[in-house]
Amino acid sequence: MMNIILMMQPEGQEANPLMSFLPLLLIIVVFYFFMIRPQVKRQKETRKFRESLAKGDKVVTTGGIYGKIVEVKETTIVLEVAKDVQIKVDKNGIIKDMSDAPQQR
Repeated sequence: MMNIILMMQPEGQEANPLMSFLPLLLIIVVFYFFMIRPQVKRQKETRKFRESLAKGDKVVTTGGIYGKIVEVKETTIVLEVAKDVQIKVDKNGIIKDMSDAPQQR
């Protein structure tokens, strides 16, 4: 067993501790840039969108209900989903702004 370890390292040189952690650090950096950073960016955009909601905006809820905002409160929104049909929805339940979507017939 000792011969195997000695054969892996040239004589007179010790293993650099930084080189043994380099693959782990590389994995962490790649994970951050491809997973964590985009998720944080998406959350900021969603929060900004929900804060900018205003009366008259057309939106879609997480449940797939299309509606027009009638009233905006601190944590809830009143949506008109049909003529004279209004529902109260939590702001976190709004996912999209449909004002720029093509109109369906």
